[in-house]
Amino acid sequence: MDTMDRQPGAPLLGEPLPVELMNTIWADRDGVHDGLNNADDLARWLRAVGPRFTPALALDAVIDVSGSSALLPLVDQYRQLRDALRRLAAVTTEDPRPAAASAAPDLGTAVGTVNRACAYAPEWSQMVWPEGGAPSLAAGPSDAHAAATALSRIAEQAVHLFTGPDRVELRACHAPGCVLYFLRAHPRREWCSATCGNRARVARHYQRHHADPSAPNGAR
Repeated sequence: MDTMDRQPGAPLLGEPLPVELMNTIWADRDGVHDGLNNADDLARWLRAVGPRFTPALALDAVIDVSGSSALLPLVDQYRQLRDALRRLAAVTTEDPRPAAASAAPDLGTAVGTVNRACAYAPEWSQMVWPEGGAPSLAAGPSDAHAAATALSRIAEQAVHLFTGPDRVELRACHAPGCVLYFLRAHPRREWCSATCGNRARVARHYQRHHADPSAPNGAR
C-alpha cells in the first residue's frame, strides 16, 4: 500500500496483521512512539483492524459493552507479541536500525512468545450451512473473549508469515527516521509508504547537492 492511514496513534499501512502489530512501534519528528501504551490504545487499534479478521470477531461488542478496561489484562500480551514479531522481523531482514531495536532480547525468547500467543485463546473452524443457504466458515466456540482470540489469530498468522514464502518479501523501511516494516508486494517497492519514499528522495537530493566539496575524489 502506498498511503498511510492517518488515524491517531500507530499508522496502518494495509499490511498483514502481524506486520500491522509490529508497526505499533512507529516514529515521527518527535521520536519513536509506542502505539500500545495502554488499554485505550489497544482498543483504538483493535477497532481499526477488527474488520479484517476472517471469520469475524465481535471486537466492537466487547469494547462497547465493557469499555477499554476489558482489554487491560491483554495490553502486556499484545506488547510482548509485538516485540517478539519485531525481533523476528529484525533477524529476517538483518535490520541495522538502532531506533527500531526490539525489546525482545533474542530469537529464542521471541519464538517462545509467539508460540505461547498462538495457544493463548485456541479456536477451531466451524461450518455453518443454513437450510436453503450456502455454507460458510465460522469460528468455533471459545471461552476467551474476542480480543484474546484476536491475539492468538495474529500469532498464528505470524507463524505462517515467518515459515512461508512471504518471509523473503519482508522488509525494513530505511527511509530517514522510519522504524516500520512492510511486505514488498511489488519488486520495485522500496519504502513502507509514499510518505517515506518522498522523505528518502528529499534526503538523497540534499546529500547530492550539499556534499562536502573537500571530500576526497569528489565523494558524495
